[in-house]
Amino acid sequence: MADLAGDQLYKKYARLDGCKAMNEDDPKELYLNNTWRPNMSITGASGLPDIKIAGNVIRASTSARISMRLPPSCNPSKATEAIKKALTTDVPYNLKVDVGDGHEGQGWCMKEMEPWLDTAMRKAGSDFFDGKDTGTYGMGGSIPFLCELGNMYPAAVILAFGLIGPYANAHAPNECINLAYAKKLTCALSHMIASVGAKE
Repeated sequence: MADLAGDQLYKKYARLDGCKAMNEDDPKELYLNNTWRPNMSITGASGLPDIKIAGNVIRASTSARISMRLPPSCNPSKATEAIKKALTTDVPYNLKVDVGDGHEGQGWCMKEMEPWLDTAMRKAGSDFFDGKDTGTYGMGGSIPFLCELGNMYPAAVILAFGLIGPYANAHAPNECINLAYAKKLTCALSHMIASVGAKE
């Protein structure tokens, strides 16, 4: 996938001039970091005063909301226990650390497709995306609902399609759908379904 996407793995994101992506010079490492390696983000904080009124004072407490993206095959309950232990063991200066419960979600990995389904997907993709080759793209964290579906229907092959295409700004305040991309994906998917139906 890194070879197929090339520098679009990082160039598709709007960045300030001069900023670089981690492992930008090694697309395979960059891709692995986004799929199979854990990633921690601080998504919120409280107890910090607004900069307009901030001063050299001691705060009573500081809280942070932390999000951990896990490799798809990682057990989230075991990961939660490991994180809690790491945050509450050997705390500097004997500070008091409380870790609240969050929510967990099990990652998911797509099964290997049977040759006929792979062929149908590649043909539909090529037909509607200017003859380009088709690939599958993993994302760290995955979507827990897909794992639940896979557990409910273990014999089914699940393909997850999405519209996180060019300039979609996924999860940003100005998130949008690229209509031309959406049309191509809808056409490709309908032709894929039709070809599978014809096979049966």
